[in-house]
Amino acid sequence: MAAEVGKKCETKNVKITTKSHVMPNKKIGRRECQLVTFDLPYLAFYYNQKLLFYKGNDFGDMVGKLKDGLGLVLEEFYQLAGRLGKDEEGVFKVEFDDEMDGVEVVEAIAEGIEIADLMVEEGASTLKELTPYNEVLNLEGLHRPLLSVQLTKLKDGLAMGCAFNHAILDGTSTWHFMSSWAEVCSGADSVSVPPFLNRTKSRNTRVKLDLAAPPDPLATKTNGHGEAKPSPPQLREKVFKFSESDIDKIKSKLNSNPPSDGSKPFSTFQSLSVHIWRHVTQARELKPEDYTVFTVFADCRKRVDPPMPESYFGNLIQAVFTVTAAGLLLANPPEFGASAIQKAIENHNAKTIDERNKQWESEPKIFQFKDAGVNCVAVGSSPRFKVYDVDFGWGKPESVRSGSNNRFDGMVYLYQGKNGGRSIDMEISLEAQTMERLEKDKEFLMEV
Repeated sequence: MAAEVGKKCETKNVKITTKSHVMPNKKIGRRECQLVTFDLPYLAFYYNQKLLFYKGNDFGDMVGKLKDGLGLVLEEFYQLAGRLGKDEEGVFKVEFDDEMDGVEVVEAIAEGIEIADLMVEEGASTLKELTPYNEVLNLEGLHRPLLSVQLTKLKDGLAMGCAFNHAILDGTSTWHFMSSWAEVCSGADSVSVPPFLNRTKSRNTRVKLDLAAPPDPLATKTNGHGEAKPSPPQLREKVFKFSESDIDKIKSKLNSNPPSDGSKPFSTFQSLSVHIWRHVTQARELKPEDYTVFTVFADCRKRVDPPMPESYFGNLIQAVFTVTAAGLLLANPPEFGASAIQKAIENHNAKTIDERNKQWESEPKIFQFKDAGVNCVAVGSSPRFKVYDVDFGWGKPESVRSGSNNRFDGMVYLYQGKNGGRSIDMEISLEAQTMERLEKDKEFLMEV
């Protein structure tokens, strides 16, 4: 049924009606800040897209309120109204001046679509027309806005599609901005927690990068020898919802046999992570000797020395890798994988972060999806983000989703469940056959 609804949505076009730009309400002058080692690897990722659906019947009033609030919140978060730049030494920076265009706001209409049509569990591709900057690289922030917002009128509400330049901010900063924007739209005169904008306090090494925008990957149909490139395997995206009771069962079962080495009990994140990793690995039908990698983009604000405030605005994440053979992961009890994830995360301390940064600075490498690891499960976003608290004055969102950018085989986005508590929604992209097997796995679905 979900797939049928998804197909129905694809045939209904979204019509763009107007484009405008929003700048901070007050003059700020010329500001710039270099991008640091934590930011630079993401230049060749795509813009990070988030999609929120709200009920409401006065689209014009909602848009007016959002644009007014945006002008106010940008007084603090002005970097989002700027552009990427490069200094004379080739060091990337985020720059702002009062003559720039600011944040792009696109208004659109899709009155044939209801929010219920978009709540299907299957297929981010059906939501593509509701998010701006599909397949736009962060590097293009040299000549594009760093934030684009598309506000689409639906039959019974509004879809808010946001595209953030991932080279200047991570998930923590994204949701700090979104909650601050909602705060001023709901009547606050100013932002209660201003962003900490001096990203060089986390790392001030100047790294020169000689990067030009690569050719459009969609336009390159040959492999350089005139031969057609094989098309990548077809991916499917789906949302799996784990209730509070599911999460508690997964966690308590895992912790019922505490490790003998005296290590801490497994957290909710570690418990759900190993549950996903094991069942996806099983669904992939890997050989026992095939390697599989679990990757988490860990928040380093409290891990660096000195620690940075939670309000640090920028990227302060690093990929933490756990590698094992598929046979070992599946033949051992879940505690084996959970313990490996736990140790990798705990060992990612200030010393490890510093060593990783020094290594990268000596030989800069721009991340691509394949760098997440072979047969990987890679987790972005976090159920800690209070995404359902983003209320602009007309109620909480009906649903929160990721857009179609930055998806690859094994990419997972975790969000708090709409019902709150400890419930968690998991968005995952997998090859079609793997997804089919996962959908039938009753243990994974917590149906046994």
